[in-house]
Amino acid sequence: MPVGSMLPRFALPDSSTGREVHSEDLLSLGPLIISFFRGRWDPYCVTELEMWRDLYPEVRRRRALLIAVSPQTLRQGDFAVQQHELPFPLLRDEHCGVAEQLGIAYGVTAEMDRYYRSILVSLPFINSGRNVMDTAAGDAGRLPLPATFLVAGEGQIRFAEGYADHRVRPEPRDVLALL
Repeated sequence: MPVGSMLPRFALPDSSTGREVHSEDLLSLGPLIISFFRGRWDPYCVTELEMWRDLYPEVRRRRALLIAVSPQTLRQGDFAVQQHELPFPLLRDEHCGVAEQLGIAYGVTAEMDRYYRSILVSLPFINSGRNVMDTAAGDAGRLPLPATFLVAGEGQIRFAEGYADHRVRPEPRDVLALL
């Protein structure tokens, strides 16, 4: 979704509490940084989450909020929060519905699914809790592009950046400079 657009409203469950978090409630508190990531299995995503963890006090000093969003199950999300000591909410975007509205969701091809399975990453299990033996290769669903959005309190997107190459990420300090 391009800069200047309005963020679509959403309600997603928090991985730690299971409670729904509404975008309009978050935005009523000030600017919002949204970090979409593929999963805790991706070392690039984990590195980015840990960078945001370390910068979170600065995010709050600037009176902004930060959330991370992933299609992982609530359990996988809670594991990520606990393991990496994330002080911000990690929300579940099941089937990448919000990512789709923002134009950053893509389908996992059978070839990609076979590759992930070869490195012991079962997206059907991680993202839906289904047993890998119960799903056919190529039925791995959707993932979001790793992307970062900065949304002003009234809901207007002020920064939007994501890349098809999962190794390339927006620099968190560049996003902070826009607050």
